[in-house]
Amino acid sequence: MTWSEMEPLLEQACWDTLYMVGWSAVIAVVGGLPLGVLLVLTDRGGVLQNVMVNKVVGQIVNIARSMPFIILMVALISFTRAIVGTTIGPEAAIVPLAIGAIPFHARLVETSVREVDGGLVEAVQAMGGSTWTVVRKVLLPESLPALISSATTTIVALIGYSAMAGTVGAGGLGDLAVRYGYLRFETKLMWITVAILAVVISVIQFAGDLAARGLSHRGRSSVAPRLVLLRGGPSRAGKPAPAPEPEAAPAEIESVEPTKVP
Repeated sequence: MTWSEMEPLLEQACWDTLYMVGWSAVIAVVGGLPLGVLLVLTDRGGVLQNVMVNKVVGQIVNIARSMPFIILMVALISFTRAIVGTTIGPEAAIVPLAIGAIPFHARLVETSVREVDGGLVEAVQAMGGSTWTVVRKVLLPESLPALISSATTTIVALIGYSAMAGTVGAGGLGDLAVRYGYLRFETKLMWITVAILAVVISVIQFAGDLAARGLSHRGRSSVAPRLVLLRGGPSRAGKPAPAPEPEAAPAEIESVEPTKVP
């Protein structure tokens, strides 16, 4: 197979892979982030401690994570057809990709949020902050670099899932590698597909690591404490502290000449 014959196939496969991974990554982050935060809040010692809810949600996440992706795709055929109207193509692959990635991302979010210092949470609660304030002002901002790394790991895993989805008619680079590289013995095309996947994963990992390092350094260089937002709001955070009033000068003691005794 010549390059002129491979080029349109590779271009279409790349767009299909990016389409599947992009939409499923958005859905996985949107669904996994609150689920991971909920697991932290309802755990023992959490702000919303509820052991029963934590165990039920955690067990559901564990069962979903333990299921191989190929089996998950087959099990969700009826559900996928009901959602998108078909079971083949990139649109159909988004449904099992997102469902399989949500519990995976939720566990990564849980691990990231647990690293936040519990003293900050206690300080916010002592100031009268609500649960939403704890999540919005402490848990998410303090764990943001780790959350970026978690999202990067999820995207990289979804690229691997999309290659497996190509084996059952989802399209993309995995489908191209199987149909032409394996079934038609086009070894050159298969290795080009592998090289493209390696480059895409390397670029995504590099961008995610760069963003996480940048946010981490910015957080360490911040001087103003975040908790000041709870006391006076953002408008007071940038005002300089009032200068202390000068102490009154001590009164001068008049010198009195000693009285001479005649």
